Amino acid sequence: MQVHGGSLAGQLVVDFTQIAAGPICTMMLADRGADVVKIESPQGDLGRSLGPPFINGHGTIFMSLNRNKRSAVLDLKRSRDLEVARRLVARADILVESFRPGVMARFGLDYEAMSAINPQLVYCSISAYGQHGPHSAKPGVDGIVQATSGLMSITGSADGVPAKVQSPIVDMTTGFLALTAILDAVMARDSGASGAFLDVSMYAAGIQLQQMGLASYLASGEVPGACGSAAPYSAPNEAFPTRDGWVMIAAYQPRRWERLCQILDIPAMATDSRFSSSDLRVTNRAAMVDAISARTRVWETAALLSALEAGDIICGQVNTYADVAASPAFGDMTATFQHPEAGEVRVIAPLDTGWREAYRAGPMRPAPLLGQHTREIVDLVSGSDVDPLKEGA
Repeated sequence: MQVHGGSLAGQLVVDFTQIAAGPICTMMLADRGADVVKIESPQGDLGRSLGPPFINGHGTIFMSLNRNKRSAVLDLKRSRDLEVARRLVARADILVESFRPGVMARFGLDYEAMSAINPQLVYCSISAYGQHGPHSAKPGVDGIVQATSGLMSITGSADGVPAKVQSPIVDMTTGFLALTAILDAVMARDSGASGAFLDVSMYAAGIQLQQMGLASYLASGEVPGACGSAAPYSAPNEAFPTRDGWVMIAAYQPRRWERLCQILDIPAMATDSRFSSSDLRVTNRAAMVDAISARTRVWETAALLSALEAGDIICGQVNTYADVAASPAFGDMTATFQHPEAGEVRVIAPLDTGWREAYRAGPMRPAPLLGQHTREIVDLVSGSDVDPLKEGA
């Protein structure tokens, strides 16, 4: 997909984030045309070292989350570099940071200090557990917050061993929620409001992910457990084995349940009182799964999918990443950029909603080399050629 337009063109974003949740947010700001300046320590974003895989020493995770950005190396413990950062924030439209609460204040870069000189600044702080509260000082990463938010307890099989969603779903959701909050604040500012301080935590994102499950617990008091691929609130709605793979089947609506029983040649199940409604099938899930699995195991995946689709049964193959990458639809969801050291890199493209003017014009820019744009950022904030900030830049 070619990116076009740029709904945030002209917005300067100062990015003090690293690894995943923050970079996901600022990546999406950059995709929308914002000028994102990534501030890195001399050691660089920790995300640069995440892998494998690496391409010529560059981690694919970092490259995928930091496209369309500039990188400036600033050691905030040095007064000169800290002054560069302050001047940059003073002229910024948006700031995103993911330090532990209190760190930005120690540098004099907190919202109170920066909004005093830049009242239009939209300032988003991303942290593990929020800026206030009993756990605010604790660090956290995706897997830890999957655990503490309860998500890990309902993921995986029913054998009691906790399982993690392998895609960093809390990081991703945190980045999406931060983007939403920032866009809300930018819209309000464009309508005459001043800037805003936004507190976005990974823990809150983990809770938001589980609205249905937590609402059910609050209503019933029953602590849910993991149930594999099954939905805890409808049945059948899970993956069933075939001769050569797995097929996800969602046939919990009455007519689809009847058709499934016909297709699998188990007509007695359609009239069995234990399975006469979705909630009863949830209660008697084990017996239902045994009966259906005995029938699906004799089918090849492709043949079963064809039969189910002909019967208007909602279904899908459980694909590997290789299957996904081979899909014709997947190609339209990727983009490539030419990295100066890693060569051509293929990544997931910005979401194509049909309104392409939302995205920046021209080809996608590669993730920056460490400190690639430090000189130009110092020049941007320097007052004159004799400004002491230029010394040693």
